[in-house]
Amino acid sequence: MPVDRELPTSEAHDLLALTRELADAELAPRAAQYEREERFPREVFRTLGDAGLLGLPFGEDVGGGGQPYEVYLQVVEELAARWASVALGVSVHTLACFPIDRFGTEAQRRDLLPDLVGGQTLGAYCLSEAHAGSDPAAMRASAKVADDGWLASGEKAWVTHGGHADFYSTFLRTPDDGERAISCFHLTPDLAGFSAAQPEEKMGLTGSTTAAVRLDDVPVPADRLVGERGRGLSIALAALDSGRLGVSAVAVGLAQSALDLAVSYARERQAFGRAIVDHQGVAFLLADMAAAVESARAMYLVAARRRDAGKEYGRQASIAKLVATDAAMKVTTDAVQVLGGAGYTRDFPAERYMREAKVMQIFEGTNQIQRMVIGKALAREAAPATG
Repeated sequence: MPVDRELPTSEAHDLLALTRELADAELAPRAAQYEREERFPREVFRTLGDAGLLGLPFGEDVGGGGQPYEVYLQVVEELAARWASVALGVSVHTLACFPIDRFGTEAQRRDLLPDLVGGQTLGAYCLSEAHAGSDPAAMRASAKVADDGWLASGEKAWVTHGGHADFYSTFLRTPDDGERAISCFHLTPDLAGFSAAQPEEKMGLTGSTTAAVRLDDVPVPADRLVGERGRGLSIALAALDSGRLGVSAVAVGLAQSALDLAVSYARERQAFGRAIVDHQGVAFLLADMAAAVESARAMYLVAARRRDAGKEYGRQASIAKLVATDAAMKVTTDAVQVLGGAGYTRDFPAERYMREAKVMQIFEGTNQIQRMVIGKALAREAAPATG
């Protein structure tokens, strides 16, 4: 069912209407088949780019849409309600553009951002490693100073769009800047020694390719460094605050679809002489699902509005990610329950929604990590002022 949204401008209303129209025409008809075939929808991202939906939160001066995060995230949610893999891809692309937009040089912003945020190229974000997922400071892949730039080696894991992306925002240890120093680089697949491994075989989001990226003594030009040397971890963590909001919106869109499916089925399915939605046991289950979806949506919007207002929002972003992805897991599981035996078959998308929801509790920092982040933030905020 259409979500009744409160949007800040008439332009935002028009943008959401365009998104729904495009998503219904281009995403919804493809989703089930592409997920079954584990097929990456590159052409769909080109369509979204042509429509201006891949650069919404970036400035108009670099070809972006100039939209507040509050609006951008609701666009992501609408996309996710039709196809979660694509909505996740939009969120990851935005995450990959963030370092250059926020920390890049004037030349990088001028020369790279228009194509990046305009959707002519698709991005990936390379932070995690097989042994350093929730602890990025433990990464081992490195870049050492060379005569004409850098020499990168190692392997990055769990890269969304790995093997399909046109650019990779990549975080590497730079030991020349200190033993624990990390720096950010803008890498492209045309660099010698750059390759992607075979895609991972996943339980869900199979239309979104995930693969390791291998760096075999890759020569990196000096002008591919993004931000200050040795300051890459702070760039990565700043990007993740925004990325967690993107995942929150994806989770809410997926949960909304599961709720809509469950309600529709409950209104049609008859048991004991009446629709099962009229049985209190089912009605209460649906009510809890609706409460979870709307609470999660409200939380990501609170965090987004703080971001738009220039306020600290890291704690709220972690809360939104925690609440939204836990809600998506519960709501999709309950949707399977409402559909009963039908929910366990592939005749309905409920089982796919449930499989897709699980990973959202894991990526962009597991929900256990989110609890740690929230707890540490509370401790800092409660600490007495010194001096």
